[in-house]
Amino acid sequence: MRLTDKLGHGFVLTAEVDPPRGADPAPTLKQALILRGYVDAVNVSDAPMANLRMNSIMLAHLIQHHTGVEVIPHLTARDRNVIALQADLLGAWALGVKNVLVLGGDPPERGDHPRARPVYEFGAVGLVETIARLNRGENLSGGSLEGAPDLTAGVAVNPGAADLAAEAEKFWAKVEAGARFAQSQPVFCPETAAAFLDALGGKSPVPILWGVLPLRSVKMARNVARWTRVPEALVADLEREGRAAGMRAAQDVLRALHAAGMDGAHLYPLGRVELLKEMLKPLGARLG
Repeated sequence: MRLTDKLGHGFVLTAEVDPPRGADPAPTLKQALILRGYVDAVNVSDAPMANLRMNSIMLAHLIQHHTGVEVIPHLTARDRNVIALQADLLGAWALGVKNVLVLGGDPPERGDHPRARPVYEFGAVGLVETIARLNRGENLSGGSLEGAPDLTAGVAVNPGAADLAAEAEKFWAKVEAGARFAQSQPVFCPETAAAFLDALGGKSPVPILWGVLPLRSVKMARNVARWTRVPEALVADLEREGRAAGMRAAQDVLRALHAAGMDGAHLYPLGRVELLKEMLKPLGARLG
């Protein structure tokens, strides 16, 4: 069953892996194999933090081919013009990749090639609109395609943003452009998710998979708190107990999201996939 058929029909789990820094896909394929049976799909980031990594769509194809796990490659507007973006999306469909999470992308100065020139011909909304056009059999210049894809566009959302009204407005724009689902930045208490739904009017127009991240230290918590909300009580617990407190908090959030009837969760291992197995173990391999 395709991911889009599962969304809205039970608690869906996805998890994120990073592509390798070189030409060997084996380490990432190993991570995906660990996740098989635990998640419904695996996300593959696109040059995260503007650092050079293997192409996300090509790696997503390899993961799907070698492991059988459905994939959600990320695609950023940072590195490609409109011709290249359309070409990559058409190529993704030809390789059997059916889902794409679209992002603006971190600026190059944050990464390992700070002198690289960003493109940003448009942002996430423009990418969603591009996918919608291609799905209709039309390119951005109005020409007809020789065979249309049926790509499912996902988008990112930050329910812990400082300005929830502005975040909700951006989210609505992505949905109106054609987004079919969303994956969120980490939430560290169920109240964060509930507050964002309130900002949307009480209910999301598309399924949201809420981000869950097991924090490992106070330092990590402070870094994450720069862009989303981390409860001070959790920081205090991390100070006393370290990694165990972060794992317990992640398990608690996961249980609460499931109990509240949310659409699912998006799990962030940050390179340590074995932590996700540990996080899910007390809950069973599946939550639904």
